[in-house]
Amino acid sequence: MTSSDSIATRNQPAGQSADRIPLLSEPELEVARAILIHGPSSRGELSQRLNLSAASLTRLSKPLLDAGIVSESELVLNGSVGRPVRLLDIRQEATFFVGIKITGQLAQGVLTDLRAKSRVSATRDLPTREVADVLEVLVELIGDLRERAGQQISGVGISLGGQISDGMAIERAPFLGWRNVPLGDLLHQRTGLPVLVENDVTALVAAEQWFGVGREAANFAVVTIGAGVGYGLAIHRQVVRGRDAGLGLGGHFPLDPNGPLCMEGHRGCSTAMLTIPSICAQISTALLREVGYGEAFALAAAGNKVAHSVLQAAALALGRFLAAAANLTMVNVVVLGGEGIELFSRFEQTVRSALAADRDPEASEVRIAVLSPEFDQWARGAAAVAIQKYAFA
Repeated sequence: MTSSDSIATRNQPAGQSADRIPLLSEPELEVARAILIHGPSSRGELSQRLNLSAASLTRLSKPLLDAGIVSESELVLNGSVGRPVRLLDIRQEATFFVGIKITGQLAQGVLTDLRAKSRVSATRDLPTREVADVLEVLVELIGDLRERAGQQISGVGISLGGQISDGMAIERAPFLGWRNVPLGDLLHQRTGLPVLVENDVTALVAAEQWFGVGREAANFAVVTIGAGVGYGLAIHRQVVRGRDAGLGLGGHFPLDPNGPLCMEGHRGCSTAMLTIPSICAQISTALLREVGYGEAFALAAAGNKVAHSVLQAAALALGRFLAAAANLTMVNVVVLGGEGIELFSRFEQTVRSALAADRDPEASEVRIAVLSPEFDQWARGAAAVAIQKYAFA
């Protein structure tokens, strides 16, 4: 059965038999993708966006309406043409997806609609990092999300830090100590569901491509700071993928020649300057006691010179890293996320000043889009890659 066949069958209107639903062609699917990404649209807007005649748009949208993938609104006033029109929109409740982000300690899962909007979420601790134990946690998590939402699932996306092969196998996952694990196949065998495995930062780029800044910006970068430093890229509305994407190549970019050493011995690299463990370790060492990330900001706000100095240096380094991302790839939009995002919110002016200082004065302004600090953003990214792969492929 093709992907188009499965979509048509599961989205058929109640009472309509599967054999009456036509297979969807690539042009029909392109219309569905445009509606999904850009939201409720008139036929005129879709015709212009896809460079189609009104007659062609009507012909291509009919199978989507017949299959129940797309719905049509009541008449609404369109200010641009001065007359009522009917808007076409994706039936977000037509099909659901699960996204799961795996770390070295836990699995965070969400069940989303077709626009990667979270409906329910759940977290499971990993009892061990053995493949069999992690697989069991994933199966239980998927079952729990499905039961709590009361919905059937059309696909599962898994994201984690590491190198991924063919969207199914994990070549290397340092946080789990894994090499050459066919996780996608193993999970498919246990659940019977379509599964896609992706690098976690690449998954965030994919989510932004369809459901975030990528709806308007053809080129953008994603930078994440937290336990590590992540970097991803979309160029000409395509997510940049490759085996080396999972190596974290932005993690040792030089930022401060006088900065601390990372575990690999690089002085002042992005890992040494921007990660939560490094920031906390610098302050803890100086104060001779354990200091957490949240306390570091509280100390800085209270006037502690050590905490303020370390965080100020990190903010300067973050601005330089964002400037490098924009300069080297010539993008003017950078999405900033990760559990360490508080560094930007507390020291935003410092970050922006450092970014501007490393840009040509005549260069375009870099727009910074900040993701929610909620950890389930990673899981939504995993769901997004499954949506891109299985909703309209």
